[in-house]
Amino acid sequence: MRRTSSPFSLVLLGIGTFLLVLAPMLAWYVAPRAAVNPIDVDTTAVYTGTGSVFDTERIETVPDRRITVTQRVRADVADSERSGHAVWDVVTTVDTDGSLPAADPHDALDFTPHRWVMDRTTTEPVHCCQEHPYIEGEAYLKFPFDVQKRSYRWWDNTLGGTVVLHYRGTEKVQGYTGYRFTGTVPAARTGTRLVPGSIVGQPRRPQVAAEEWYANHGIELVVDQRTGRVIHAQTGPRRTLRAPGGQRDAAVLLDSRKLAFTDATQREAVRQAKRDSGLLRLVGETLPIGAAVAGFVLAVTGGVPAVRGRSRRVRPVAPDTPGTALTK
Repeated sequence: MRRTSSPFSLVLLGIGTFLLVLAPMLAWYVAPRAAVNPIDVDTTAVYTGTGSVFDTERIETVPDRRITVTQRVRADVADSERSGHAVWDVVTTVDTDGSLPAADPHDALDFTPHRWVMDRTTTEPVHCCQEHPYIEGEAYLKFPFDVQKRSYRWWDNTLGGTVVLHYRGTEKVQGYTGYRFTGTVPAARTGTRLVPGSIVGQPRRPQVAAEEWYANHGIELVVDQRTGRVIHAQTGPRRTLRAPGGQRDAAVLLDSRKLAFTDATQREAVRQAKRDSGLLRLVGETLPIGAAVAGFVLAVTGGVPAVRGRSRRVRPVAPDTPGTALTK
């Protein structure tokens, strides 16, 4: 007779085998599909600082004004579902204490609406769905998932082009560690604006198509490595006007060495980064490793008795050999 293994050992073997198969599926199939940009985002980031602004009532630049930049990002769910991409509508306003609080963002010192469309997995720009402007580069508002220790081409919407941000090590924000990137923007012409000639040093001309110029004293971003979420941002914009063909700034519209995330914006960004990063770590690392270890233990625990049960046999007792008959 053959001694069979117990049903319990076979159950353990089956569960262990299932977990061993599940582990690589979680790591290589489920985790990459969990790292996608949302189509229902609704966030607000606030920057504050001091600097010079152009007072339209006094028709001159005034220094040492408190400046507040508010950036509202809301997803267009319908267009996102229709296109399969993440469609985000962005409204950026610049205010002084004189224009805050404002019931209508159009009353701000500066009001800039635009639409960003990106691939949900790679975060690369996608050109569809009434995107405006034509956004390029590798990152804007957020970095791709799994941020690397290298330079990235960041879209600067005021510049209307990309800025190279260089990796500068790590930095803690609200006790949470992220990758730090920095860059600057040299003065560049960004467009024209009709203004009274007196503003750009041409008082005899009632209106002039003045040149708009933009530079940035310094961009600094701290980014969550796993999700690409920006947990701290700092910028130093300088926007000026020049007479047509002029070589020097004739009027300063905005100039600040440092506009940075408020503490409340930092805390919210860190909270979301911890949550999303934790979920990705759970699916991509914790669960696969746990499943692999548990699967191996259960497979061994159930497999060894099963193998032994098959190999062991009860040897039959050999019958007595009859003796040779004696004859007379």
